[in-house]
Amino acid sequence: MEIQSMRFFNILSIAVLVFTAATSTAAQACPVNLDFTKRYLASDESVRLCDAYAGKVLLMVNTASYCGFTPQFKGLEALYEKYNDRGFVVLGFPSNDFFQDPRSEEKVREFCDLTYSVKFPMFEKSRVAKRKAEPLFQALGNEAGQFPKWNFHKYLLDRDGKIVGSFGSTVTPDNVDLVKKIESLL
Repeated sequence: MEIQSMRFFNILSIAVLVFTAATSTAAQACPVNLDFTKRYLASDESVRLCDAYAGKVLLMVNTASYCGFTPQFKGLEALYEKYNDRGFVVLGFPSNDFFQDPRSEEKVREFCDLTYSVKFPMFEKSRVAKRKAEPLFQALGNEAGQFPKWNFHKYLLDRDGKIVGSFGSTVTPDNVDLVKKIESLL
């Protein structure tokens, strides 16, 4: 009887350890900065960022169609095309927080397609400014210690979903330091 009790206790202990390890692994599987569901731009389709982009190097950018920095779409697309096959993805989040993207999502999508041939993933209009930021940009801003002050702010995330760089609007996609940082993560 005592041997059976010990076996039961050992089996129970192993089961608890396995369950704890599995639960811990599952919880760690999705980085905090990617644990959000977003809808693709001008679409009914949504995606959990973690499911689609975990394990990739990401450049998350708040965009606008009527901004002096709007030509950065060209450079962002060039980065995406150059490094995408190595696990790099640009994620675009149009925002009207700075009053420079008032159009409908359909018009924004059309503008990006026709003007800059944007192929990188673009998502629903988002709130990014500190006082208005939605949960994704609250998480990014809090971790980086910096919220977008204007359009085309860029957060660079490593393959573990951690922010390794926060770049203001004036840092262009072809900036030497930004490109070197991206290449070092690939």
